[in-house]
Amino acid sequence: MSTTRRQFLVQSSSAALLAAAACKSTDTPANEPSPPVQGKGVLFKISLAQWSLHRALQQKQLDPLDFPRVARRDYGIDTVEYVNTFYKEHKTDDAHWKELGKRCADEGVTSRLIMIDSEGSLGAASEADRKQAIANHRSWLEIASRLHCKAIRVNAYGEGSPDEHKRRAAESLHALGELGAQFGLYVIVENHGGLSSNGAWMAELMRAAAHQRVGTLPDFGNFTLAEGQLYDRYTGVSEMMPWARAVSAKSFDFDARGEETTIDYRRMLKIVLTGGYHEHLGIEYEGDRMSEHDGIVATKKLLETILAELS
Repeated sequence: MSTTRRQFLVQSSSAALLAAAACKSTDTPANEPSPPVQGKGVLFKISLAQWSLHRALQQKQLDPLDFPRVARRDYGIDTVEYVNTFYKEHKTDDAHWKELGKRCADEGVTSRLIMIDSEGSLGAASEADRKQAIANHRSWLEIASRLHCKAIRVNAYGEGSPDEHKRRAAESLHALGELGAQFGLYVIVENHGGLSSNGAWMAELMRAAAHQRVGTLPDFGNFTLAEGQLYDRYTGVSEMMPWARAVSAKSFDFDARGEETTIDYRRMLKIVLTGGYHEHLGIEYEGDRMSEHDGIVATKKLLETILAELS
């Protein structure tokens, strides 16, 4: 496929930003933990992550354009978090994004973030691969801006030793932070397997990225370092919270009392709130025993129950 002028300019600007990131420009503040996010008398709010409905979307039972309507009408949730893979074929389709924005407006739904997967490795050993990954992610920053999102969620996948991986990913994140600042967006990293599921490594990555537009998205459930090797989820979330710009309330299954069977939600929410976070908790049901609908409802009910207890 031939390279368009726009792609050439995007790739060129990304290359320049990557080079600048390696030098850590002195006018960019270090990425130290941000002050607690102060809510206006609200402990936390609830959003819906699109992955909660991934089976319905993959089986074509739900049109991705209808996600805002379903969130609002079926679950009473007015803030949504998208997954880019359900829209990837429309990446350059301006009419598609205009329609999605219209449907959000019609339903009174706010777009919070887009979770980005399969757009290249930000910590790849090859500099050319990292530049391409930055260019690929820039396109989603543009889309997120059109939808009035707050952030894009990226992965910190990469290669090499933990220190090499961290250095490469940090340079790419710094470059994306520079781009995010241009759009008024945050670039946030989720614990999503491998080294990213090590909370201490993620904290080091945030400091190495050294950009105020780079943060974290702690996920309650993604703490598998390798097959059969888990990182303590409560420690991991606590270590990531100082940079949190979003939080994923992952759930898998519930007992007859409505309690999540794998995660102590009260303990987890105490960690989140102690960290000064009072924004949205994104429901991300990922179980397979209950239906997606029932899993979303159960997660929302548990969050609301704990909110009532704490209030």
